Amino acid sequence: MDGSGTNRVYTISSINRLPPEDKRQIYSRVIPEEILTKFGLERKRLFSEDVDLLKLKTPPGSVTAEMELRHKPDFPDPVLYGHLEDTLSGHIHILLYVLNDPESPRFDVDRLPDGTPTKFGILARNVEAELTALRYGLAPGQVRRGLRLLGEAIQAFERFIESLGQDLYFAEPLYYHTAVLFERYGFAYQKGRRLMERIQKGFNNGGDLIPLLDDSTPFRSPQAAHSVRLRSWAIHDNLLGEPFTDVTMYKRVGKSSGVNTCGKCDW
Repeated sequence: MDGSGTNRVYTISSINRLPPEDKRQIYSRVIPEEILTKFGLERKRLFSEDVDLLKLKTPPGSVTAEMELRHKPDFPDPVLYGHLEDTLSGHIHILLYVLNDPESPRFDVDRLPDGTPTKFGILARNVEAELTALRYGLAPGQVRRGLRLLGEAIQAFERFIESLGQDLYFAEPLYYHTAVLFERYGFAYQKGRRLMERIQKGFNNGGDLIPLLDDSTPFRSPQAAHSVRLRSWAIHDNLLGEPFTDVTMYKRVGKSSGVNTCGKCDW
């Protein structure tokens, strides 16, 4: 079973009903070749009796799939993490997609000092770790620097989507900067465009968010008005008075929407 022919699979739930070997073969399509090349990995050798670099959580009957690719078996963080699910209409929805550079420092923004998970700062905040991540140049939610392969990852994901006979997929950006990045790679909004435009208006000259960039916390620098990354930290610091939530984006395979809600704002 390879996703083609008369027994073709179309959804996460249908893939999850397959034997483990078939699931691994299909889900491995999500991995960009550039990641394998960078770390000297071979797609067909990601799993053996001795080594399991690609871990899947894909229980039969489930409409979700989680995957973790490590460049070394004992490394604490995956170089690629993906969490996917089926929508009610049978399309693929990316709940979370992370690329980590294992050669960069780690910042524990994903857990409190006692080990309690923060869901990358959504449920709770390790402010000290966030502050060091901010100063290092990271964006909210990043435990390590990214691999700078998002474009290649999107292309690989779209080939995966096409292999399922689909031409549309969805994504849920957890942070402001993620939504802007997705815009720049051709995504449009199913929900949340009005919020993004409101944010842009608030950061324009005379906008209501400008006075709140008052250095009252290290995350509310006046420079944030002109930086996507610093805006995202300020919003993560509750600058809006509410969490950045309820934003859903979509993309058609091979097409760009041309949406731009933040003008020429620098990264």
